[in-house]
Formats: sequence, C-alpha cells, structure tokens
Amino acid sequence: MTGWRLLLTRPAEESAALAAELAAAGIYSSSLPLLAISPLTMTDAQRALIAGLDRYCAVIVVSKPAARLGLELVSQYWPHAPRQKWFSVGAATAQILADYGLDVSYPQRGDDSEALLAMPEFKSAVGGDQPSVLILRGEGGRELLADRLRSIGAQVDYLEVYRRVLPSYPPATLSRRVEVERLNALVVSSGQGFEHLRQMAGDSWPMLGCLPLFVPSPRVAEIARSAGAQNVVDCRGASAAALLAALREHPAPAF
Repeated sequence: MTGWRLLLTRPAEESAALAAELAAAGIYSSSLPLLAISPLTMTDAQRALIAGLDRYCAVIVVSKPAARLGLELVSQYWPHAPRQKWFSVGAATAQILADYGLDVSYPQRGDDSEALLAMPEFKSAVGGDQPSVLILRGEGGRELLADRLRSIGAQVDYLEVYRRVLPSYPPATLSRRVEVERLNALVVSSGQGFEHLRQMAGDSWPMLGCLPLFVPSPRVAEIARSAGAQNVVDCRGASAAALLAALREHPAPAF
C-alpha cells in the first residue's frame, strides 16, 4: 500500500488532516486544494429560516463547511438549539454537529444522499403529517433530497451558507505537480471537486485521466467516467478510513 503517491484536492484544512492520516499509514501525499470555501452573506429571509429553526422536524447538513457555518448562525439565535433530529451524509460532518450537542444521525454505509434517504431514522423523522425539513448546504448542489422529500408531501427549505470556488493557480500547476512529485493517483471528495480537477487539467487531461482516481460515491464515479477517467475507484465514502480501505484493496501502479 505504501507504493501509492496521492494528489489530494480537498480544501486546505481538510487536505492537511487527511494527509496526516495517510502519513501515519506510510502513504505519501501532496495537497493541491481545488476547492475553497467562500461564506455567503445572509439575507433577511435566510436569517429568518434560522430564527424559525424550531418549526422543522429535521435538519439535513450536507458538508463540513455547511455544519460549521450553519452552527455559527444557530448560535446567534438559539442559546440552546431546538430539540429535533439532525442528519448528515458523512461521519465527519456528523461529528461537528454532535460536538455542538445536537441529536445527529448519518448513514453507516455510503456518504451520499441516497444512503441518507434509505436510513430508517430519517424515514421516521420525516414520516409525520406535513413534515418541514431544512437543508444546510453550499450554493447550488443536488436536488435529489428535496425532490424525494417533496414527493412525500414535505415542505423543504434550503439555507445556502457558502460558495465553492476554484483557487487561482498558474497554468499547468496540476500536471507539473504530478510529474515533479511522481504522483500516481488522484483523490477527489465531491462532484464539484472533480469538475475543478478536470478544469485544472486542461490539455493534460488525457494523460491525467489515465491515473487511478479515488472518488467518494457511485454518483461521482459516474461523472468521472463520463468525462473520460479511465481508472475510477469508488471508495464508498469520503472519510480517511474509506480511502485507506480502497488503497489496501488496489495495488499501486508500477512506474
């Protein structure tokens, strides 16, 4: 497993934490953040959603930035958060919410909306009469959760608290990094992370697209394959543990 030399593309803070866990397992990594988080200025209407937090039977938080920024807003209006069920699509996001003292659940297998929708705890939380659900997320994103909830008669509100942006790098930064550090695999943590990878690759994509690409879910795997990635590995999760398990199952390519 130590033959792997990985390019990490998560936001800087997350990449640093992942790199530390990989290093502890004897795996070399190099960080080139292809996602940066830019908090959004809240409108009066958005602030009203947080002020009325107690009317929701469930709150869904789709990412770690959404958790951190959302809780900052909650603390401004609620000295003690209302007692309701909170859900996330990953263990790390759930931990942020749990550390705040919230009653949070997340899928034990899979880090995506499909896994969350299949949870018995989630079905129970939204199974009442005319349920109302708040989704904390970044700007844009998937509509699957809201569409499914609305199909069962739920009212769904979005609170978008940040925008994902591609940091500015000189031309060919990505391909040079891979070449100079002899990296033999790429790691992305989301569909947008992959889109930024593809954008950064530019004319070097035919070469970079041949490298093993580790992704967190079947959805991102399909996006990557459709864009021409030749060797996609679905880690079935975005955690360090999921990535390490996938690395153990796949031998590093020989130079």
